[in-house]
Amino acid sequence: MEHACGLLTRCKQPVPLKSISVAVSICEFVADVSASLDYKNEEAAPVEAFFVFPMDEDSAVYSFQAVVDGKSIVAEIQEKQQAQENYEDAISQGQQAFLLEQDSSSGDIFSCSIGNLPPGQKAAVTLSYVQELSLEADGAVRFVLPAILNPRYLLQESAETDNITSEVPRVPGKELPYTFSVSASVCSPHGIEKVQSNCPLSPLQYLEDDKKVAQVSLAEGHQFDRDVEILVYYREVNTPSVSVELAQADAKPGSLMGDPAVMVSFYPSIPECQGENTGEFIFLLDRSGSMSFQMNNKEGAQKRIDSAKETLVLLLKSLPLGCFFNIYGFGSSFESFFLESVEYTQQSMELAVQRVKALEANLGGTEILEPLKDIYSKSCKPDHPRQLFVFTDGEVGDTWRVVAEVQRHSQNHRCFSFGIGEGASTSLVKGIARAAGGTAEFITGRDRMQPKALRSLKRALQPVVQDVSLTWTLPPGLETTLLSPLPPVIFRGQRLIVYAQLKGTNASKEAAGEVCLQYKLQGEGFRDTVPFSVNAKGDDKLTIHRLAAKSLIQTLDGNLQDAAEVKSKVVDISLQSGVVSSHTAYIAINKELNQPIQGPLTRRDIPLAFTYFRASYRPQPTRQLFGKAFSHNACLLSGKKNAGMIAKLKGPLLKMASPQHKSRFMLSEDSMDRGISTIIW
Repeated sequence: MEHACGLLTRCKQPVPLKSISVAVSICEFVADVSASLDYKNEEAAPVEAFFVFPMDEDSAVYSFQAVVDGKSIVAEIQEKQQAQENYEDAISQGQQAFLLEQDSSSGDIFSCSIGNLPPGQKAAVTLSYVQELSLEADGAVRFVLPAILNPRYLLQESAETDNITSEVPRVPGKELPYTFSVSASVCSPHGIEKVQSNCPLSPLQYLEDDKKVAQVSLAEGHQFDRDVEILVYYREVNTPSVSVELAQADAKPGSLMGDPAVMVSFYPSIPECQGENTGEFIFLLDRSGSMSFQMNNKEGAQKRIDSAKETLVLLLKSLPLGCFFNIYGFGSSFESFFLESVEYTQQSMELAVQRVKALEANLGGTEILEPLKDIYSKSCKPDHPRQLFVFTDGEVGDTWRVVAEVQRHSQNHRCFSFGIGEGASTSLVKGIARAAGGTAEFITGRDRMQPKALRSLKRALQPVVQDVSLTWTLPPGLETTLLSPLPPVIFRGQRLIVYAQLKGTNASKEAAGEVCLQYKLQGEGFRDTVPFSVNAKGDDKLTIHRLAAKSLIQTLDGNLQDAAEVKSKVVDISLQSGVVSSHTAYIAINKELNQPIQGPLTRRDIPLAFTYFRASYRPQPTRQLFGKAFSHNACLLSGKKNAGMIAKLKGPLLKMASPQHKSRFMLSEDSMDRGISTIIW
């Protein structure tokens, strides 16, 4: 039998969210997304609707607006604390208000609050964002609309800190009380070969004979219970390009939005060369309780821990002889196969493979920081560059601290990360890879695991590309300022995107320039040059400016300088560009109400679908613990509201487990420690 993880409530409370409709526009390797949420209050009193949902960490949210009684209310971006105070003040005065914010703990969690929705009233809110899309190992451009928000583990020393994911109601996907639809348009000047998805799609419709524009949508009846992955295969993906976008009309020249923005896309023609059989490969495997959950909600889906082990075994068998390696497992505690990395031989590999196959997800919570510190405390081996491979479902509550720790040691290693299963935190998985010059992969099924794993290993074995630089040749009167840092490492077959500002003036509409990427590989110099027209084109959505702003914000978030100075810079960029950050939020207040909304305000939390795992151990006596009859499905308690009951349950439940089944109950104990208590039978 399947059992849920999350704050599951069987109370039939009305849910004001009625539908989610998403329109996606994919052009080459950029997606522009507009998500509309339709609400209706069917209760007799005003309600406050609170919706927590996942977003990809690379999403640049740039617009938020509401429509009430046919009137559009455009939100304003403000410093977060100010926006929150304005929202609370408006609600307390009987005004209607709307708030959209990024969670402070992680860049891939957002929340939307609708305050004072009167009885019978409808309201629609729409948020828009742009996002760079990744290039898969098989050449596909990958877009993911996240739907699964896994509960994040909260460290014991942070027990008093709010964990927004622990308060999200969870219901089975088929019982979600709102509908869900996605439509996508795709365009490319090079032509579209095919579009695939992990979800049922309508037939692909080409709008032109040259197959440069197409439309597709999710089949009817799809629920918001799994991540929606869309893979677009173009006829040509390795074409470098430069796009110049006009400045925002009302922005001050010299400001971020007041000058044209440039987006340069390189596909460096790095020659394939034989790397040396050297290196220290450290594999860090998540063995927390949540890794025993399924990869997705498909019947018979593989467990996350099994997928991670399968990927790890593949990598172990592919390492070069003569290198060094070690394997760590972590949960609430951590352990390693060897005290120090050992030489890779046929014998040591076979021994490690057997031990990996026997590993289980039985180490409790998701505390990755301590094993990272232990790894970094050990000296690197001379002439063996350190390569760290991390496998995790990303259910970490201290994302920023983890990324900062990796960043601190970025000069001593590269980090290659694997997000295992749907709902893996993109903030953690992408963040640690970006911090240490590696790459991130996401594995949600068996079909594309092998090419992704081998691509990461191939990059780790690639000789280091050094002295990366960018030079511009521009007409007189023009100059550029980089908005995104050049990566310290570039890989063969990897797309490289750089943002810059174009400053100055040039009267000629035919003026052209070129940008040259230079680098050295094994002492030999290489150049990739792309010519372009400096004539900027208009875009009402200011896509390039906002992607550049997001890149700047991510760079600053990874900066280990003074926190107050970093916050000030992030807030300034966010307010200029309209791109939400962890320090800003969007707020809209309906000021056209004839009179304040009266009556007590009832909060309604919008449910998400829960994730599943299999529980083979079902101790029957727990049904009547403390004289309370629990339902057959599960009894799930909020840690804050039921702390006393949780404390009473933890000890007796664990004592009732026989030694051979104790690891099963570690899942329940871990869930309780996170504020989400699960009793399984």
